[in-house]
Amino acid sequence: MPSTPSTGFRLTRRLVLSAFGFCLLGCQPSFAQEDKATATEASSSETPHAQEWLSTKSLIGDSKYQDGFEHYDYVNPDAPVGGTLNSAALGSFDSFNPFIVRGTPAAGLPNFGGGYLYDTLFEQSPDEPSTSHGMIAEAMRYPADYSSATYRLNPNAKWHDGEPITVEDVIWSFNRLKELHPQWNAYYRNVEKAEKTGEREVTFTFDQTGNRELPHIIGDLTILPKHYWEGTDASGKPRDITQPTLEPPLGSGPYKIKIFQPGASITWERVPDYWGWDQPTRVGRYNYGTLNFTYFRDQNAAWEAFKKGGIDDYRVENISRRWATEYDFPAVKSGQVKQMTVPDGNVVSMQAYVINLRLPKFQDRRVREALTLIYNFQEMNRTLFYGLYERQQSYFQNSELAAKGLPNKGELKFLEPLRGKIPEEVFTEEFTLPDYSDPAAARNYLRQAFELFKEAGYERRGTKLVNAETGEPFSIEMLGDDPTDSRVLEPYARDLQRLGITTNIRIVDSNQFTERMRNFDFEMIGMKMYPQSMSPGNEQRDFWSSQAADSPGSRNFSGIKNPAIDQLIDDIVYAKTREDLVAATRALDRVLQWEYYVVPQWYKAEDWIAYWDKLQMPDDHPDYAGLDPFSWWTRDAETAEGASTN
Repeated sequence: MPSTPSTGFRLTRRLVLSAFGFCLLGCQPSFAQEDKATATEASSSETPHAQEWLSTKSLIGDSKYQDGFEHYDYVNPDAPVGGTLNSAALGSFDSFNPFIVRGTPAAGLPNFGGGYLYDTLFEQSPDEPSTSHGMIAEAMRYPADYSSATYRLNPNAKWHDGEPITVEDVIWSFNRLKELHPQWNAYYRNVEKAEKTGEREVTFTFDQTGNRELPHIIGDLTILPKHYWEGTDASGKPRDITQPTLEPPLGSGPYKIKIFQPGASITWERVPDYWGWDQPTRVGRYNYGTLNFTYFRDQNAAWEAFKKGGIDDYRVENISRRWATEYDFPAVKSGQVKQMTVPDGNVVSMQAYVINLRLPKFQDRRVREALTLIYNFQEMNRTLFYGLYERQQSYFQNSELAAKGLPNKGELKFLEPLRGKIPEEVFTEEFTLPDYSDPAAARNYLRQAFELFKEAGYERRGTKLVNAETGEPFSIEMLGDDPTDSRVLEPYARDLQRLGITTNIRIVDSNQFTERMRNFDFEMIGMKMYPQSMSPGNEQRDFWSSQAADSPGSRNFSGIKNPAIDQLIDDIVYAKTREDLVAATRALDRVLQWEYYVVPQWYKAEDWIAYWDKLQMPDDHPDYAGLDPFSWWTRDAETAEGASTN
C-alpha cells in the first residue's frame, strides 16, 4: 500500500512514494512465548500448501493469480514507456539511507518495501489483500508447523551494476536491517537466523511455531547489495550503512537516482536494462521515463504548484473544503485537470486525535473518555467538511475485522479469559461515540465529561479545570506540522476550553515534527494511524504492545502498556484459522475502543483524485488498493514516435 502513514493532517496518499506494502512494521516477542517443544503441531493437511514451492502466497485463501500469471488484470500490458511524472513533496531531505533512524530520506526511497530503488523477496499485491508474488525470490515454501521459511532466488535477479543478487546479499540485508532500525528489529524479532541452504536458497528459522504469518512476511524483506555497502566510494572512503549519505546508492529496482539538489528536488530515471521488466508484477507498470520531485514547505504551496501545472501532475486530495469548493480554477474549467473518485477496498485504519499515555495526566481512563465526549464530529463535518465524511469508530473500519454490536461466541473465546482486566463494558455494551446531531447534545456531553473529570480528581476554579489536590491546570498541547492543521485542531481546542481545559496549538516544521514523533515528544496529535491489512498479525505488536511503548521509532504512539492487549495481539498472531483471526481482531478492536486511547475523527472509503490530462490510465483500477499510479502513462509517451512499451 502507500508509504508510511502520515502523521499530522497531511494525509496525502502518494502511492508513487513506495512499493505496495500492507503489513507494516511490528513483531515484538510474544506476550506468552510458545515453547517449540510443546507447541501444537499442525499436520500438512491442516496447513494449506505446506512444503510446496509457491510463487504466489496469500494469507486469506488462494489468489486469483495463479503461478505463472503474466500481469495484473487491471494493467495495460502495452502501455507506452517514457515521459515524466512530476510530483510535489513536503519538507526536505538530507539522506539516501532510509534504513537508519537518523536523517530524512528523499522521496522515492522506501520506509517499507523497496521504493523505487530496491526490490524485495516477494512483493505485496495492490489487487488482492494479504497476497504477495515473487520478485527477487521466484518461489518460497514452509513446513506444516510454520517453524521456518525457505526462499529460492530468481537466477535473473541482478543489481544495476550487473552483479547477480545472491543468497549472501539476502542474509547480510536481514542481519543489518535488524541492527539498523527498531522497526525492522521488531518486524523480524521472531526470526532467529537466516542461512544458506542451497545454491539459490536461503532459509529463515523462527523461534516459535504456529505463527502462520511469519513465512509470509519474510517476503517483505528489502534486499541490499552487500558488495556495494562493504566497498568504497569514489574518493576511496569506506561506505558506512549506519550513517546518512547523499551518495546515490546501488539498487536493483525499476528506477535509480539521476540528479538531485539536497532538500529541494530529486529526479529518478527508469532503468532500461532492469532485470524485472518481464516479471508479472512489473508488466504494464512503472511506465514513466523519469520521476521528478520538487519540495515545498507546506500543503498550501504544494496546492498552488498543482494548479500551476508542470510541477505536480496528480494529487490525492484529502481536504474536503478544497475538494468541494476549490476545484474551479481555469485548468479545471478547460478540462486540462480532471477529477475522479475511486472506491478504496483497503481496511480504513484509525484517524484520530492521539493521546500520549506516557504523561500521567492521560493515564486515567475517565479522563480519556471525557476527552472523547467533548469532541463534536457532527458540527465539524457540517461546517468544515461539507458533510463528506463519516465518523470513524473502529481501528479496522470498512472491513469484516471491525467490531460491531456485542461480542459473539468467537470473540468471547478471547475476551472471557481477560474479564476483570479489561473494561466491563466490553461485554455488556455496544461501543458508540457521541452524537451531536441533537442541538441539546452539546450541553449534556459537556456535563458528562465534567463529571468524569471530577471522578478523576479535577475541579473548576474560576474558568480553569485544575487538579483538586495540586491546583495544577489541566492543559493540552496539540502538535501539528503544517499550518493547515490548525483548521481541524482549533474547533476541538475551543470545545476543550469550554470545560476549562487550557489548550495550545503548536505547529513545527516537518523535520522537527518527525523527530518529536520518533521520540514520542508530544501530548496530543491528529494523525492517520498505521495502514492495516485484511490479515493483521505481527505488526500489531509494534502498534500496541507494552514493549513497543518505550521503543523510540515504534508505531505505538499512544504509549499503550496493557497486558490484556498484549495477550490479544498474541491471539491474533497465533490464530489457527481465518475465523479465529477475525474474532481475535474484533476482540482487540473492542478493547482499544473501550480504553479510549484516542479520540476518533472521520473517514471516507474512497479516494479523491485530481490529475492533469497529460496522464493516461487503464480502464480499471486495482480492486484492493483502489489506485495504482504506476499503471498509468503519459500522453507524450503515447504519441511519441517510436514509443516503446513494457
